[in-house]
Amino acid sequence: MDEDVLSTPGHLISLAARGFARLSESRLKPLGYGVGQLPVLVALQNGKASTQRDLARFARVEQPPMAQMLARMERDGLIQRTPDPADGRSSRIVLAKAALERMPEANAALFEGNKEALTGFTDAEAEQLVDLLERLIENLDQIASAQSSAQL
Repeated sequence: MDEDVLSTPGHLISLAARGFARLSESRLKPLGYGVGQLPVLVALQNGKASTQRDLARFARVEQPPMAQMLARMERDGLIQRTPDPADGRSSRIVLAKAALERMPEANAALFEGNKEALTGFTDAEAEQLVDLLERLIENLDQIASAQSSAQL
């Protein structure tokens, strides 16, 4: 039996991710956000991170791209940096007031997009899909971690 690489979970998930990214970008752009900024916005809004290092870890990106993104977000008035009282060499990052005020609208737009994308799915199927994707991401993180350790 011939396998079709275009029917593999990796390829199909990649297509779905690109579709979600396009949908999210079209809904976030009028609010002044980009889809790549989403993990940073959510982490800052929820208090899960407040330093560049923590944001990079939370968003699962390297430090240089995070530094570039934060510089653009600061330029665009989405974030503000303040000196870290515990460490004078680093800074704390917070959402700017205007960005914070637009977050509920951004969240609503993203939830609506997800709802539309899951048209025809039962609630149980949608929950199962999320569970399966979370497990898949955990597996991928473990593989990446093992590969990083092996290269050291």
